[in-house]
Amino acid sequence: MDNHEEVREFLTSRRSKITPERAGLPAGTRRRVPGLRRSEVAALADVSVEYYAKLERGNLAGVSPAVLEAVARALQLDDAERAHLLHLAQAADGSDALARPRRRRPRDQWKPHRSLQWTLDAVTTGPAFVRNGRMDLLAANQLARAFYADVYANPHNQENLARFQFLDPASRRFYPDWDLAADISVAILRTEAGRNPHDKDLHDLVGEVSTRSDAFRTRWGAHDVRHHGTGTKRFHHQAVGELTLAYEGLEMAAEPGLNLTIYTAEPGSPSEEGLRLLASWAATREAATATEETAR
Repeated sequence: MDNHEEVREFLTSRRSKITPERAGLPAGTRRRVPGLRRSEVAALADVSVEYYAKLERGNLAGVSPAVLEAVARALQLDDAERAHLLHLAQAADGSDALARPRRRRPRDQWKPHRSLQWTLDAVTTGPAFVRNGRMDLLAANQLARAFYADVYANPHNQENLARFQFLDPASRRFYPDWDLAADISVAILRTEAGRNPHDKDLHDLVGEVSTRSDAFRTRWGAHDVRHHGTGTKRFHHQAVGELTLAYEGLEMAAEPGLNLTIYTAEPGSPSEEGLRLLASWAATREAATATEETAR
């Protein structure tokens, strides 16, 4: 991905979201832009208009951390957006770490070590799985395999949550809040693109889904990013119906770039009963599969 273009579009998109009122400036009249003017961002960041214009043209190489922080404050960036700006600046600097990036391994070259699978299997009351920044499902416990049965069932998904979200019609049922889930999915991919701009597999995934989904392409152009660590989501599973689940996402210290996510239900809630039914359904499915394989 072209760093200059990424920087230019990210800064422009953030500037368009900040109204003068939100920035504590007079609105004035005859404004030609939906958000702040470049001159207003420059004043808030305490840099010259010419210097900020250079930044917004995509020239972040050599920019000091103090200036980046000032721009982040002026644009009222959240933690995820600030981190994304820093990653774009690091890529622009061409540091040794980014000149020789650690390539994210393709999913067919990554296998969970035994203790990781043991850890996942020890979680018996909720779906637990490991994914990378491209949203490939890399490892899962029994409940997660049952939970994402639609993802695994369609080989065209390639066990990838982004492909499932935008290219598989089953996702419209699975995600009752489809638009919100789609926003989150793209924001995760955009965040990964900033962290790992040289990942060819990510580029290929974005190119593939962009050409096949207008919904993805529109969201990708918005340049939204996010940290996806905790929250609550609604799902509709084919076997057990409606589920409202809380999730916690943990960055894996032993496997940089990978995320371990666990879904749980509120104790005593209908969703907790739904997860118990899902566990029973999963055990029945796996037993039937084992019987079929033995009979072959």
